[in-house]
Amino acid sequence: MTATLAGCGGSSGSGDVTLRLVAADYGDSAANSSKKYWDGVVRGFEAQHPGTKVEVSVYSWNDVDRKVKEMVAAGHAPDMAQIGAYADYAAAGKLYQADEVLSIPVQADFASELSDAGKVNRTQYGMPFAASTRLLFYNKTLFSQAGIQPPTTWDELAADATALKAKGVKTPFALPLGPEEAQAETGQWLLSGGDGYLDGFGSYDLDSAQNVGTFTWLRDDLVGKGLTGPVPPGQLNRADAFAAFTRGEVGMLNGHPSLMKMARDKGVDFGMVPMPGVSGRAKSTLGVADWMMAFKQNGHKDQVRDFLDYAYDQKNVLDFSREYDLLPVTSSAQEAMAASPQDADLKPFLDQLPSSELYPVGKTSWAGVSANLKKVIGQAVAPGGSPSAVLGQLQRTAVTADNASG
Repeated sequence: MTATLAGCGGSSGSGDVTLRLVAADYGDSAANSSKKYWDGVVRGFEAQHPGTKVEVSVYSWNDVDRKVKEMVAAGHAPDMAQIGAYADYAAAGKLYQADEVLSIPVQADFASELSDAGKVNRTQYGMPFAASTRLLFYNKTLFSQAGIQPPTTWDELAADATALKAKGVKTPFALPLGPEEAQAETGQWLLSGGDGYLDGFGSYDLDSAQNVGTFTWLRDDLVGKGLTGPVPPGQLNRADAFAAFTRGEVGMLNGHPSLMKMARDKGVDFGMVPMPGVSGRAKSTLGVADWMMAFKQNGHKDQVRDFLDYAYDQKNVLDFSREYDLLPVTSSAQEAMAASPQDADLKPFLDQLPSSELYPVGKTSWAGVSANLKKVIGQAVAPGGSPSAVLGQLQRTAVTADNASG
């Protein structure tokens, strides 16, 4: 249906219009830069909408959020931005609502859990563009040598790590709580322990009894027993943990889909299972989404709608997801992926998405809370560290920031 809608008619506006899109680069080289993906989308769109041109600027993830922030601050907001967070711009009244820049069938095609995460005060501003979930990766060769099976509970995970250590594995379980992406590893473990970042009413709940218990277990049963390798978790970044896994030095770690290709390229024989929980499979896993947003400043609402309807066509969504080992954000593309043999690798991650929980990105305070967490969460599992003190401090600053943001 979306393909049919996207393919009909010309630009809704009169006269020639040039849209500007700033996008993040998901590639790891010039050969697979997101610039190539967008060039193809733009060619197809412009052929069907001769009155509208689209200029795309692609920046690395290290730069793209800052670039957009600088453009907005200078009064030169792009028409669209595909970046990591939208809530600040929505709260400042700078964004179109999703229903203003998407046709009804296209907006309705988003997976509901992703649409919900794109809302501020129950109105959707963030349009999901890419998604991923996490699974527990394990090194099959190391597991075979240790005579163990992938874990389904925390006790089994600790026992497996102990067996791997006894076999001389350098890092039985990699626990990256360093500043690069500690909010992801933390979120995964909080969900595994039965809680999360928020309570049932949408308020921060970082220092809940369950969350404190989760980090106490990590401190005492994994880190304290020397099962997390030579680098202290608070100093271990995700990229370094992934690299160590591809070198065959790590028995287990939480990973997202891109780790599959990295490990295969290095000849690692790996398996993937859902994250264990306290007494069985965790009820939910961490979901992560990146966002498209449309700025009101230039007033190109009709042309933006034409372009976004085209960009969210099933073929384009699938092409992007397959190129970068990500999960489609639309139900139609998810169904196509689930039924396609070529996407068998991604299916375990796709199966996790409906029950996943995303970061509380609809809170304008989340960016600051996440940045604060990255700095201090490693202290909770350090020798002599106090999970209740660290999580308590994070909770107090989170509540203060949330109240200040209104």
